[in-house]
Amino acid sequence: MRQLIAYLLDHLIIDFDGELTLEMVRDFLKEDDSREARTLMSRLVADRGVSDMLITLADCLKDNISAGINEEVLREQMRTYSES
Repeated sequence: MRQLIAYLLDHLIIDFDGELTLEMVRDFLKEDDSREARTLMSRLVADRGVSDMLITLADCLKDNISAGINEEVLREQMRTYSES
């Protein structure tokens, strides 16, 4: 059973519905003047959209499933993505 659970956790896919756009992110961050928000927005503009971020987040968040995915985990993963 342990091996099956390990396999399933290793192969679990996190997906987003694909409705998030660069314009939506701009709107969400319009009142956020933090360095973190500016860095993320700069990265998304350079990437010409949110697709790369969503793929990276889904892949990185998979490692946090057993401990739980919460606001802080998601924030840290977005920070890592935008600064990479």
